[in-house]
Amino acid sequence: MESAYKILIADDHPLFREAISNVIAAGFGGSEILETEDLDTALELTREHDDLDLILLDLNMPGMHGLNGLISLRNEAPTIPVVIVSAEEDKQVVLQAITYGAVGFITKSSPREQMTDAITQILNGNVYLPSDIIRTGKETQRRHRHEDNPISPELLNSLTRRQLLVLERMAKGESNKQIAYNLNIAETTVKAHVSAILRKLGVHNRVQAILSAGDVDFSQYLKR
Repeated sequence: MESAYKILIADDHPLFREAISNVIAAGFGGSEILETEDLDTALELTREHDDLDLILLDLNMPGMHGLNGLISLRNEAPTIPVVIVSAEEDKQVVLQAITYGAVGFITKSSPREQMTDAITQILNGNVYLPSDIIRTGKETQRRHRHEDNPISPELLNSLTRRQLLVLERMAKGESNKQIAYNLNIAETTVKAHVSAILRKLGVHNRVQAILSAGDVDFSQYLKR
């Protein structure tokens, strides 16, 4: 049984709030769920409940004005993880949300099991990106390489083979636990590799590394 959490659902659709509440109740028994339908109340609740474990935030509810609402919430409560839950499936919107401080992006069309897995990953301290959306639009990303701050070949060549394998799986949205399982190494080893990767690439966090590595052809570097 998972630990009990305190989670805020901020969405103006009562049916969706009910659906996501059911997902949380089933997957994270005993959790306390708060609900709101607009940004102002969400901001108020974060001030009243600084012990929130997670905020599930709709992009299009009243007061949001797109990603501006996310920025306001991050400024108000920088220590509380925020996940965007939206019907939006545009890759650039997903990446922008992560850039502006969200720790994950869950599409409303996701199956129940996928939502539970996504929330689990985020509560475990990982970033969750919808892999199907991230894979879609690779061509668009290639056309805008210069805008995406891609990692230089020199920096990639400074990584060891194992670090490249870890970065490749990070870019696919895998958690440390999944990477450890897939590479048959300890999770503590994965964490050490991630720290080394961030340091060598000159980025501050996992999200920046994922965004930078989105268009890297790892097979080219793993041949050496």
